[in-house]
Amino acid sequence: MLDISFGEFVLIGVVALVVLGPERLPTVARTVGALLARAQRFVATVKADIQQQANLQGLDSIRQDLQDAAHSFRGQLEAEVQQVRDAIDHNAAEARALAEQAAEPFHEAERTIHGGIAPDGETPQSAPAAPAPRDENQLDLFAHMPEHQPAPLPETPPQTRQ
Repeated sequence: MLDISFGEFVLIGVVALVVLGPERLPTVARTVGALLARAQRFVATVKADIQQQANLQGLDSIRQDLQDAAHSFRGQLEAEVQQVRDAIDHNAAEARALAEQAAEPFHEAERTIHGGIAPDGETPQSAPAAPAPRDENQLDLFAHMPEHQPAPLPETPPQTRQ
C-alpha cells in the first residue's frame, strides 16, 4: 500500500498527540480507523465489480461461441437429414422402378395364360385376342360340353324327436 515504516508511524502518532491532545486523540483515531476501513471496503467492492465485469465479458464471449457452435451444428445436422431424405426418395424411386420391371414378366405371363383376357373380365386395350390356332389332327373332346348342373338332392323327411 503506502511505503511507510514503523518509525514514521510513531512520529505521526507523537505529532498527533501533541497537536490534538490526549482528550481528542482517541476519538480522532476511531474516526480515522473507520474511514480507513470504509475506504478498504470501497476498494474491495470496486475490485470485485471489475472482476465480475471481466468474468461476465468472458462468459458472454463463451456463450456467443456456444451459440455459434450450436447454430453451425444445427445447420450441418439439417443438411445431413436432407441428404438422407433425398437418398431415401431416390432409393424408393429406384425400388418402384425395379418392382415395375420385375412385375412386367408376370403381367405378360398372365396375359398369355388368360388368352388376352384381363383378370377382371375386360379385354386389354393393346391388341385384340386372336383365337388359338386349331390343329385338325387333334381330337377335341371337350369343345362342346354341356353346362354341368348339380343333381337335386333327394328330400328327406324331417325326423321327429322321441
